[in-house]
Amino acid sequence: MRTILHSDCNGFYASVECLYNPEIRSKPVAVGGDAEKRHGIILAKNEYAKKYNIKTGEAIWQAKEKCPSLIVVPPHFERYMRFSEMCRRIYSDYTDRIENFGLDEAWLDVSSSGGDGADIAEEIRRRIKSELGITVSIGVSFNKIFAKLGSDYKKPDAVTVITHENYRDIVWPLPVGDLLYVGRSTEKKLKSLGVYTIGELAEFPLPVLRSNFGKWGDILHTFSNGMDASEVMYADEISAIKSIGNSTTAVRDLENTEDVKMIFMVLCDSVCRRLREHGALAGLVAIYVRDCNLVSFTRQHKLLCPTDITGEILEEAMQLFNSNYSWNKSIRSLGVSLGELRSINEPVQLCLSSDEHDRERKMYLDRSLDLLKNRFGSFCVRPATLMKDPMLSGFSPKEEHVIHPVGYF
Repeated sequence: MRTILHSDCNGFYASVECLYNPEIRSKPVAVGGDAEKRHGIILAKNEYAKKYNIKTGEAIWQAKEKCPSLIVVPPHFERYMRFSEMCRRIYSDYTDRIENFGLDEAWLDVSSSGGDGADIAEEIRRRIKSELGITVSIGVSFNKIFAKLGSDYKKPDAVTVITHENYRDIVWPLPVGDLLYVGRSTEKKLKSLGVYTIGELAEFPLPVLRSNFGKWGDILHTFSNGMDASEVMYADEISAIKSIGNSTTAVRDLENTEDVKMIFMVLCDSVCRRLREHGALAGLVAIYVRDCNLVSFTRQHKLLCPTDITGEILEEAMQLFNSNYSWNKSIRSLGVSLGELRSINEPVQLCLSSDEHDRERKMYLDRSLDLLKNRFGSFCVRPATLMKDPMLSGFSPKEEHVIHPVGYF
């Protein structure tokens, strides 16, 4: 029988920051973005801050209304990556099947580790606390979904075991929104059908789930009934990247198309550099737009020719924007993502409508610029148009914070 662990570092970013700042350990602490640059949201909080009902993702000013004494510290992602790697080294003493789910979470398959799953989880919990100075909550179960629910069930610094015998008592009474990948819209739709708990979802007629959710209905049924059979990947196994994206909240509202183009130039440079690092071509471009009233939308367009050329991606992004925005309001945030990725080594149908010699020249130019930026930083070579407003364009998503959890599927 399979034994799967899910280890979740408690208040990870905040816990690491408190290690580096002992004087704030016993105070309410949150890690947050830069409020001056309007990236002012809560990224993580410690246990003291949780007592004030501070939530991840809410604005810093909202959190401080709940807790005026809240200490907000800036993120240091290099620290978090280091601690994530140290956790992974501890996990590797027990199994080579380790699948990260972001920096602070991982599944472990300890079925062949020669011990009881609960005992292994307790030993890992004690080691991380004593060796690294942070705490983890670990779920132990017979599949990945229930193991994840177990790590969320009791926090902080705890182990929860969910078995074939007790999962109906532990899992089924939980709110349906606690199930992995049941987001707000899915939860809302399930509640409209009278489904409020995981147990109600498990016993809900499968044909009705299929008629309302399509193939996703089968997945919801599988997850809630504990029939997930997905494997935990090996530690050195890399899942296929399905999309690459970056978004940003501008330092000021964007008032015109010229402002938008400057932001898109920076974002497209970042996503295309990352695309080329993975040796991939994109077949689809999508944009995200959020106005000053926090109303947002996304639009996407499939490309005739897969590409990794920055200029072509920028042109597609601007065409999507110009076709879908009428400037009724100023803009607060923009994003660009690339999908339908394929290896650059795969055969590609050439575009009869384009000059392939010119495209090849642009490809070589992009790669030459990549070498310079990788060596000297993203700001060593910049289009002159970005210098019209250095404050607006003076950010580098490629170098600042690019952390992408591995998807479950």
